[in-house]
Amino acid sequence: MAEFPLSRRSWLRGLIGSGALFTLDSVFTCERTNAAQIGPKDNIKITKLETFVLKNSWVFVKISTDAGIVGWGEMLKDDAKACAAGAQEVGRFLVGQDPLRVVYLWQAIHRGAFYRGGPIKTAILSGIDQALWDIKGKAFGVPVYKLLGGPTRDRIRVYGRISKETGVNAMKVTPRGIGRMPYKYVEGPKFVAEVVDRFKALREKYPDADIGIDFHGAVQPPTAMLLVKALEPYQPFFYEEVVQCLNVDVMAEIARKTHIPLATGERIFTKWGFRELLEKRAASILQPDVCYAGGITELRLIAGMAESYYSPIAPHNPQGPVSLAASYQIAASIPNFLIQEGGDREHLDLLAKPMPPVKNGYRPLLTDPGLGITIDEDKLRAQVGEPREYRPQFDEDDGSVVDW
Repeated sequence: MAEFPLSRRSWLRGLIGSGALFTLDSVFTCERTNAAQIGPKDNIKITKLETFVLKNSWVFVKISTDAGIVGWGEMLKDDAKACAAGAQEVGRFLVGQDPLRVVYLWQAIHRGAFYRGGPIKTAILSGIDQALWDIKGKAFGVPVYKLLGGPTRDRIRVYGRISKETGVNAMKVTPRGIGRMPYKYVEGPKFVAEVVDRFKALREKYPDADIGIDFHGAVQPPTAMLLVKALEPYQPFFYEEVVQCLNVDVMAEIARKTHIPLATGERIFTKWGFRELLEKRAASILQPDVCYAGGITELRLIAGMAESYYSPIAPHNPQGPVSLAASYQIAASIPNFLIQEGGDREHLDLLAKPMPPVKNGYRPLLTDPGLGITIDEDKLRAQVGEPREYRPQFDEDDGSVVDW
């Protein structure tokens, strides 16, 4: 066998650059692929971490390597500047590390802090974790779900806006009366009837659609119980965050009093946060957010925990293209996936090429390496700016602060 004076990485790059079809799989197993960017024994190191805060409060992290491979992640938007600054601090540890040791680095970031967890710290970890998986998939030339055991389905059901064009037939709405949301401790029968009438009209307009109701954790328990029972005859798809998510015992009590599934999870983080929900049967549908709950690494574990309780996962996603793509990798790799929030969004303003379109209410699996998308960095940088502010909400009658 002839000796090669080049490194295995350089050799593979040369083959790819010349249009050859051989990469690490073909070299070592005779399978044909042209996407892998490193050999199985090549070393790869992180060289840089950058963060980008957009005017709409989306926060992105970009991790670069000495192999020329770049990974993207997305973080919590509620505390955009804090997340970006915190990721920069973690970046000082990451530079020089092997990005392919994803779980090792997850543990190092989480357990390396004296004060662990919390929304901001876990959001930082989540964004970095997504970027590391993006790098790993690109390094070996496969979408992340193939590294997680391969696809468990051929397409991914999504919900967002009901549309004949895309075939989306599932949506989510908020309970609302005439003029306002239900934020008083005990709403009267007139207001409850208004909420029910509005949902009844929506059900009549879309009789075949799955329609969830998002209480957003903003409804007080006495009113929540009134609405849950009053809306039952119109069979909502689920009740989401029917009370504040940390009020697990009250949520469990409500769950026992209704046959409609309760869903929650967008403000809960890590496997430890979801454990109590499952043990107390406070929710039968879990909605972890890949930008907040611990990234791809942690969502895969949360899904496994939920499966043991026969509970499905419906990933939360009100954010950008990296969040959506990372959620798709989870949806494609777990057996107990239900539906993807925001899955009908295209994010054309940040992507170099569009995702495969939604058809008949489903999006095809993303097949490009890594997270399966390519960020257009010029478009992203053009949207960098001061994030929007989040302001408190008030009772219009007495001026007191209310949940929202």
